[in-house]
Amino acid sequence: MTTSTVPTPAAGAADTSRTGLVMSGVSLELGDGDRIVRALDSVDLVVRPGELVAVVGPSGAGKSSLLAVAGALTSPTSGTATVHGHDLASLSARRRARFRLEEIGFVFQSGNLVPALTVADQLRLVHHLRGRRDAFDVTRALEQVGMAHKADRRPHELSGGERQRVGIARALATHPSLLLVDEPTSALDRARSQDVVALLRERTERASVATVMVTHDHDVLHHCHRVLTMEDGRLLAA
Repeated sequence: MTTSTVPTPAAGAADTSRTGLVMSGVSLELGDGDRIVRALDSVDLVVRPGELVAVVGPSGAGKSSLLAVAGALTSPTSGTATVHGHDLASLSARRRARFRLEEIGFVFQSGNLVPALTVADQLRLVHHLRGRRDAFDVTRALEQVGMAHKADRRPHELSGGERQRVGIARALATHPSLLLVDEPTSALDRARSQDVVALLRERTERASVATVMVTHDHDVLHHCHRVLTMEDGRLLAA
């Protein structure tokens, strides 16, 4: 069932130069031994800039496959997935990797930070990988997620919630069109879970990012603009 939990962003609030995520008739077939599994089955999805959409459903329903196609990590067997008007499957492997770096932000379950780097250097690394030579205000980026006071700490010195905040800051450092979030609260207590998803919504709206969050945590869904249910590779209609 598709559920609307809170009003969607006001018209005109988002950056209309960005189109967000549009998936049309997306199917994905994967080999599993001697059989073919349809991980995604004719999925249609539009996520606008400034909108946080949660996708819930049982394990094996296709949620990870949805993120993989949306994030240009794999190409659909049929249908199209576009981000900011770009057809992801039509890009060469090199251009797709560059597009992921510049237009798509990923937030992983554990933050997925580089152990040897400080909090500040996690963000500087992304800026460097983009080949940017302009000044990058790391302090401001960390202030936006409440982590500027721990800029010189390394991941092992942070709590789970703090690592997630750094992961969000790093993902947003490239000013992506699309933010993909995989189970951000799986290792957090209730209070930290609420804080992290509230932060995701705030940053989604403020930066006009189209955000898709896969989660099993129903306690945080009230922060989302929409909640969609996935079963057997399908997004269920209301």
